[in-house]
Amino acid sequence: MPASPPERATGRDLLLLTCEHAGRRIPREYAPLFRTAAGALDSHRGCDPGALGVARSLARRFARPLHAATVSRLLVDANRSSTNPRVWSEYTARLSRDERERVLARYWRPHRLAVESAVRHGARRGRRVVHVAVHSFTPVLGGRPRRADLGLLYDPRRAGERALCARWKAFLEELDPTLRVRRNHPYRGATDGLATWLRGRFPPRAYLGVELELSHSLLAARRRHVERLLAQSLRALLR
Repeated sequence: MPASPPERATGRDLLLLTCEHAGRRIPREYAPLFRTAAGALDSHRGCDPGALGVARSLARRFARPLHAATVSRLLVDANRSSTNPRVWSEYTARLSRDERERVLARYWRPHRLAVESAVRHGARRGRRVVHVAVHSFTPVLGGRPRRADLGLLYDPRRAGERALCARWKAFLEELDPTLRVRRNHPYRGATDGLATWLRGRFPPRAYLGVELELSHSLLAARRRHVERLLAQSLRALLR
């Protein structure tokens, strides 16, 4: 069977794909900090399981580049502001100020600047960038179940993001009525994150940011199905 054509974004909107917790890599020079961290690195704390595979699938289907941060968030969290204490884990919190700056300069700032540059490039071409940041979440946290398969995080103060996520939710539920889709769950989209940082730099006419959150259990059971649903629904959304 011949391969289907890329599902390119059409019209004025331009799709931007990122994955902030794509890997659990620890650079060699910081490996001594993580001698007792094997369990944490192998868990959802080390990275977002399945997120990179989904992000790569979408990038391939839409023929779009993917910006992925593959260093573990236990070294430095690409989805947190540099002034947020949570950008550091318990393994890196005691680094000196100079060493923290070196980590930010080498492993945190390049991802941010690359994504910002992509948004700026689209805006200069008169396009509205629709940023989808792919993440995953554990279905149970602190003994409390999270009753969703998929979350769409956005800033409710931005009408464009609010409308886009309402439509995306409707498309997904039409394609698969068994899918539990919730907005601003299991986190709130207006809290500190890459999309929030970009909202402060670009007006709504140039930038819409959505964090796509996928349950680990959903990805383990139906990843290929979910990838197809996401591609179909995004194609309808962008048109």
